[in-house]
Amino acid sequence: MQASITNSTTSYGWGAIILHWLIALIFIGQFGLGFVMVRLTSQRTAFELIQLHKSFGFLLLGLIILRIAWRLGNATPALPRSVGSVERRAAPLAHFALYSFQLALPLSGWALVSVSMLEIPSLPFNLFVMPNLPLAESDGAESFWAAAHWYLAYAGMALVALHVAAALRHHFQLRDGVLTRMITPSSDPE
Repeated sequence: MQASITNSTTSYGWGAIILHWLIALIFIGQFGLGFVMVRLTSQRTAFELIQLHKSFGFLLLGLIILRIAWRLGNATPALPRSVGSVERRAAPLAHFALYSFQLALPLSGWALVSVSMLEIPSLPFNLFVMPNLPLAESDGAESFWAAAHWYLAYAGMALVALHVAAALRHHFQLRDGVLTRMITPSSDPE
């Protein structure tokens, strides 16, 4: 079977697979980077890591928009017949929640830098200045968006952990090929 860039009714194509793993890597990396950058004592290093965090946040936002468009424009492989009815109904809700958090998290970070009283420009990968969202600057707004970004990050990581646990359950306990088909497009889910 020749590997395809698009999805089929039984497997994911290279497009979905590459976007899935790239987004996963950046999303998890962003959490680690965010955790470290706010705990540094060196202001210069913290500033550089914050700019890097913002850069990857904008990249993540673009990639998740592309991933959602890709999902809407491609077939979604059916779950194996062995998957129960509760899990069959929960899977689309879990994916919707993951996409929602992956959109909301960089948007909340963008809102945070847009309302900050420090007025530090965002320089994605030092290529250009990203304009701020049209939001009013204030200490109150900055506190709100900082808290929102923090809570979204931890809730998003909890969802990722749940997603990983479900994938590992499918692979090691159920042995139904659900995880394998997100690794290679030639995998047969049954």
